[in-house]
Amino acid sequence: MKNNFTIGVLGGMGTYATINLFNEYAKVFKAEKEWDRPRIIIDNRCTMPSRVRAYLYHEKVDELIDEMSESMDYLTKAGANKIILACMTSHLFLPQIYEKVSMLQGKVLNLIENCSKKINEDNIKEVYLLGSEGTIDSKIFQNELEKYGITCNVPCEDDYKTLRDVIEAVKQDNYNDETKDKFLSLVNRSKYVILGCTELPILYNKYIDGIKIEKAYDPLKLALEELKKEYEND
Repeated sequence: MKNNFTIGVLGGMGTYATINLFNEYAKVFKAEKEWDRPRIIIDNRCTMPSRVRAYLYHEKVDELIDEMSESMDYLTKAGANKIILACMTSHLFLPQIYEKVSMLQGKVLNLIENCSKKINEDNIKEVYLLGSEGTIDSKIFQNELEKYGITCNVPCEDDYKTLRDVIEAVKQDNYNDETKDKFLSLVNRSKYVILGCTELPILYNKYIDGIKIEKAYDPLKLALEELKKEYEND
């Protein structure tokens, strides 16, 4: 039943990325009447420890897993039967979360897996990944794309500071010409680019006039589009 189709979002990683997700939800689920859209529940849990630092430096890992598990369990008990994690790096901790709360397995729409599947369906053989250091260094995208025989190129370590700067600009909602120049220098490097951090689609849309690539893949938007298919077929 469509009335029972409820999307749960673990957000706050960061807040502006979660706001952008909600905006995309309204666009993807077009409706003449509000009740034509599925229910969505958002936990903007901005108090969680850094996912990147948890991966890179093993900092507050247990605390992060506890908080993520608690929020996802809360979303499920509130009625969510599909869950989106509004952070790519957070997907690295799903195995530990499933061990902690086994009922969550099967409810999460994995953004990395869904995006990689779409790239394969488009018959793309080589992509360029932009994302946080945790996402890049963990090879979570590279390993998934490799299953399809897709080459995934990534920025070198010298680019990490530039990536941090543009991601932080979104988190702080603080933009300037330098932010624009830095982002465009990163994104315009390949025909096909994965916006592998939830802040990056905001920059992509903001500076669209300077974009020269053929196609960008936004895992969050692709997840919403996949959920729309499920909703319409429910």
